[in-house]
Amino acid sequence: MADSNPGTGNPKHLRLAAAWLLAASAPVSAAENSGGNPVTEFWQAVTPKEQRAGEQALLAASDDVATLYAWLKEGPAFSSDVQTGAWEAARTGADGLIFRYGVVVPDSYDPEVSYPVEFLLHGGVARPEWGPGVDWWRSGYASLQREDRIFVVPAAWRDAFWWHDNQADNLPAVLREVKRLYNVDDNRVSMTGISDGGTGAYFFAFKQPSEWASFMPYIGHPGVLRNPAGGVNYRLYFENLTAKPLYIVNGELDRLYPAASLQSFIDVLIEAEVEHVFRVIEGGGHDTRWLPDETPAIERFKTEHPRDPFPESLQWVADRDDRYNRNMWLRVDRMASADFPAVMKVERDGNRFTIEATAVAGFSLLLSPEEVDFSEPITVSVNGETVYENLVEQSAQTLLRWVRETLDRQALVTAELNISLLAE
Repeated sequence: MADSNPGTGNPKHLRLAAAWLLAASAPVSAAENSGGNPVTEFWQAVTPKEQRAGEQALLAASDDVATLYAWLKEGPAFSSDVQTGAWEAARTGADGLIFRYGVVVPDSYDPEVSYPVEFLLHGGVARPEWGPGVDWWRSGYASLQREDRIFVVPAAWRDAFWWHDNQADNLPAVLREVKRLYNVDDNRVSMTGISDGGTGAYFFAFKQPSEWASFMPYIGHPGVLRNPAGGVNYRLYFENLTAKPLYIVNGELDRLYPAASLQSFIDVLIEAEVEHVFRVIEGGGHDTRWLPDETPAIERFKTEHPRDPFPESLQWVADRDDRYNRNMWLRVDRMASADFPAVMKVERDGNRFTIEATAVAGFSLLLSPEEVDFSEPITVSVNGETVYENLVEQSAQTLLRWVRETLDRQALVTAELNISLLAE
C-alpha cells in the first residue's frame, strides 16, 4: 500500500512537483545523519514548548523552503515499537471535557507502509459520559480488526454530540494523535457513522470535510442537523458536498429514519451532481444486519475514492468565518454580511485562479509548490476583475504552521495568499 500521490492524473503538476522535490532531495539524508531526525522530533512534539523547539531545530537544519518541504513530505521516522491491537486513549478538549477514543491497529503493522484510517462514529449520543476503562467501544469494533487499515472509534455523549463544535475540534485532533504514532495514508482517511454516528458523518461532510476522503452515513438522517432539539440548527449547503462522495444506507422499514424520508435529500444530491450511492435495504429496520452483504461494495467505494488534497475546482458556502470556513486549500476569512452566507466557486488552471464570490469580504488561497509555479506570477480574478497578479513568496513558517495544525504530508502548504475584497 503505497503513499497516495496528490495530483495524479495531471502530468503538468506531476512534472512540476517532481522538479521541485528533486531540487531539494539531496539534503534529506544529511539531516537524517546529523545526529538526529529533526522532522521526527517536530512531528512528535505535543506541548507548545516542544513544538517551538521542534520548529526552531527544523529551521536551523534546513537551508530553504524546498529542503524543508522535501523533509516534511517524506515525513518522520515512524517507529515499529508502537502498540498494536485494540487500545484506549483520551484527550482533553479546550472546554475541559475528556474525549475518549479507541484505536485498532493491525498486529502486522509495518512503519514503512502508509495505512488507511477509518473513523467509526457510534450511535446513541444522548447517553451519559463514558468512563475510563470501559469496553463499550470494543463490542462489535475490535472484531473488525483488519491487517490493511487502522480503525479509530471516538466517543460521543450528551455533552458532546458528533455535530457539536467540541467534536468538530476533537475528531481532527484525534486524527493528529494517531498520525503522530502511525504511518497514515492521508488521502485515505474515511468516516463511517451508524445512526447518530451517520448523522455525524453528514455533519462533517457538510461543515468540515478537508481531512476526509469519503463518508459512509448508515441509518442516519441529515435532517437532525436542522433540529434544535439536538442543540443545533445548521443551514446545509449542498455545494459543500462536491468532491466528497457519500455511501448512504437506510432501511426501508427503519422506525426512526426510513429510507423514504431521505428521498428529498437524495433528489437534491442528484440535482447538485454530488457523487453518492444510496442503498435502500428492502425490509430493513434500524440495524446493520445488512452490513456483511454490503461490505464488498462499500470497500470498492472507498478504494475508488481517495482524497485529492488539491482539486482544481472547489466550492464552499460558509455562514461563519471563525469555523466551518475552510475547504481544502480555500478559506473564507471574512463575510461581507451577517445576513447572507459567503458563497465561493473557484477554478484553478496552473497559476490562474478564477473565482465567483458572493457576500465575501476576504478569503485565502493555500498554495502548494506541487500545484503552482512560485517562480511565475499568480493571478486571481474575482467576478471578472483581476484582484491580484504578482509573485507569491513561500514561507517556512507558513509550512510549519500548517503541518503543526494538520500533520498532513499530502496537503503541504508553503504560502497563504490573503485577498481582501473590501474597498480601499
